[in-house]
Amino acid sequence: MTAASQSSTGGGPLPESVMEAKQAALEVLLHNAHGPVDGLPRTAGWGYPEPYTRDLMLSVFGILVSGSEELVESLGRTLAVLAQNQTGRGHIPSMVHDPDNLGSSDTTPLFLIAAGLYQRVTGESGFLSGAVQKALTWMQYQSPDDTVMVGQLPTSDWRDEHWCLGFGLYVNSLVYTYLKLHGRDNEARKLRSLVNRLDVRRDVGNRHIHEGLVVRSKPYFAMYAYKVDNNERFDLLGNCLASLSGLASKSRRQGIVRWVEGECRALREQGELAIDLPPCLLPYMRGDDPDWRPRYEKFNRAGEYHNGGIWPFICGLYVATCVAAGRHDLARRKLLALTDLVSLHRQESLTWGFNEWIKAQTGEPMGCDWQSWSAAMYLYATACVERQCTPFFDEVRDAGHR
Repeated sequence: MTAASQSSTGGGPLPESVMEAKQAALEVLLHNAHGPVDGLPRTAGWGYPEPYTRDLMLSVFGILVSGSEELVESLGRTLAVLAQNQTGRGHIPSMVHDPDNLGSSDTTPLFLIAAGLYQRVTGESGFLSGAVQKALTWMQYQSPDDTVMVGQLPTSDWRDEHWCLGFGLYVNSLVYTYLKLHGRDNEARKLRSLVNRLDVRRDVGNRHIHEGLVVRSKPYFAMYAYKVDNNERFDLLGNCLASLSGLASKSRRQGIVRWVEGECRALREQGELAIDLPPCLLPYMRGDDPDWRPRYEKFNRAGEYHNGGIWPFICGLYVATCVAAGRHDLARRKLLALTDLVSLHRQESLTWGFNEWIKAQTGEPMGCDWQSWSAAMYLYATACVERQCTPFFDEVRDAGHR
């Protein structure tokens, strides 16, 4: 599968540090490809021996640009085990090996994306077609009002310590991506139309107007909306996926990048951001904010974890978003910053950490080292900068919105 080229601004070969980090990322993924649970991939080198579905499916982009047959074969094996453990109604479990570990809102969409990309790259168009069809059917029933836009329960996506309710941007960006990959173009167009509506509060708006995720006077999409409830904080992962998939128009994704860079400059001036990469959430939640929850004081303080922590896997997608926005020089600069970030580690014996997440205000690594999705998305970000395109996503985006 080839990705469409974009205009080049040059920039020359990447530094040796990037080449070293690429090799290290590949070594991390190969190390993690065989874990202690039924020989399935492990989520991190030491801290997470289990095969978490979400992490492994999000790693698909880096795996498929890596050029490693061993990693592609491991991906195929993982997808096959997920299909075996799929529920009768089509839901994909949160742990690859455990059919009883259920309840995630993003595992089934991620399975559909990974299966669709695997089919294209390998040429096996019928690979797991039955499981794919069941998963598509499951997702049709996840829409609270029987439209294509799906809903979710709080803490059911990758943010297990952050409240996201109803029509979430991140999950619906995944839905749009798999709809395009699996040829559901009419449904994709409908979803794009719904997401691009103004974020309507039912207490002040027309009750017949469906909620959208457009934020008045801002270039980005809201984190979620549902009836009278909404949250207009900036979700970096959701907005990156919306930009890459084509849910966001070219002008909107360019505006998103400009807005992120401006907000990050302000945070650095205030001493709230120590590195040249964006937090996962903006602005940070504080104790007196209406969306603050008491549990956050222990698990989700400002600049940490899902409340503005720096996640290398998301930063890899931000590098790709800069490329998709035509900001090639900026993408290169962010890749160099990401190279510095993935060198951080907690285990003293390591040279490259590929840590899970970093505290925004200090740049201190706080999660587990050798995280699979951190390594995979570094490989993907590097491929985007080297090729000056966004592999796989270039083909997902509508031609008229590139």
